[in-house]
Amino acid sequence: MSTVDSQQRVLSGMRPTGRLHLGHLHGVLKNWVKLQHEYECFFFVADWHALTTDYGDPGIFEENVVEMVIDWLAVGVNPGSAALFVQSKVPEHAELHLLLSMITPLGWLERVPSYKDQQEKLREKDLDTYGFLGYPLLQAADILIYRAGYVPVGADQVAHVELTREVARRFNHIYGREPGFEENAMAAVRKMGKKSARLYSSLRTAYQEQGDHEALAKAQALLKEQQNISIGDRERLFGYLEGGGKMILSEPQSLLTPACKMPGLDGQKMSKSYGNTITLREPLQDVEKKISTMPTDPARVRLKDPGDPEKCPVWQLHLTYSSQKTRDWVVAGCKSAGIGCLECKKPVIEAVIAELEPIQKEAAQYIRDPDIVRSIIAEGCETARECAKATIQEVRSAMGLITW
Repeated sequence: MSTVDSQQRVLSGMRPTGRLHLGHLHGVLKNWVKLQHEYECFFFVADWHALTTDYGDPGIFEENVVEMVIDWLAVGVNPGSAALFVQSKVPEHAELHLLLSMITPLGWLERVPSYKDQQEKLREKDLDTYGFLGYPLLQAADILIYRAGYVPVGADQVAHVELTREVARRFNHIYGREPGFEENAMAAVRKMGKKSARLYSSLRTAYQEQGDHEALAKAQALLKEQQNISIGDRERLFGYLEGGGKMILSEPQSLLTPACKMPGLDGQKMSKSYGNTITLREPLQDVEKKISTMPTDPARVRLKDPGDPEKCPVWQLHLTYSSQKTRDWVVAGCKSAGIGCLECKKPVIEAVIAELEPIQKEAAQYIRDPDIVRSIIAEGCETARECAKATIQEVRSAMGLITW
């Protein structure tokens, strides 16, 4: 598949942390289930990324990979609609990372916001390693090896996608200038026919001379419609449009996902490190017990004391799980002390259990036969590797490396 045609492709990954919790479900997985019906999706287990902060513990991978993919499948991620694979089983990720490291300025990596953030948060770990410094470039390689058009991220991850765009732009600038590029691009323009050629040229001028991004978008749409030019010519014209060379690696776009507001049992963000999670396959009686014993508004010492839902962690769960009618009942009952805290928790318990029951039933078949999961992963790895090989072949060719 060409760089241009792959723009409807989505790539996303998760580190193998084992069993997933409600924060993962609402923050990532429900979005994946939606995206798989709208785009060509590649979802991967980022085990090499896990090594950047958790090296030295070889026991965390195999079981965690299978456990995590079971949860993906149980919530509705469909291997018939998306390729599910493991990063380290596609060595082209590592090769592209190495090749991109030859052209990526050190300062680009040092300025990634999460680099110093993570070092500060994980002070107990020795993160003064080449792998940790380079993990944003490995992320870039993960995206660029599939020529993904979109990467679903939260606002805090946009900087990583922007770095990927800069790396792709730099690579194309250095290696996309094939001999006679200008002449080949002009010849390709003429093949479009007079009307389309004139329109392309005027839109290119508007973008390059006036920075008109609407003109850029129109010109890109025009190129996608052309039937009488080759894939190679189309990619030349995409590069020529932006003043660069042939587009070998495409620049992805961030696909912003809503921030997950799933609170943990203590009111903080749900996270394994805080020990405040409800996992997707947790026994339902344990789920009921955990929510029943959640802390509430400290002002409600006695049943007759009025409270404030905004100060109660349970209210955050109501915002995710309850209807407006139920929320109105909670607000009125809490502020007037008309309902007790256990009564308030009951609709949340019922809603969470109703959500988890079908997920747990679906997971049961994979738990009984984990070889099904391994087979799905193996098939996904084959699909991913086929795409990755095509990209690395073109990258090696552009860089002058032997490809036979």
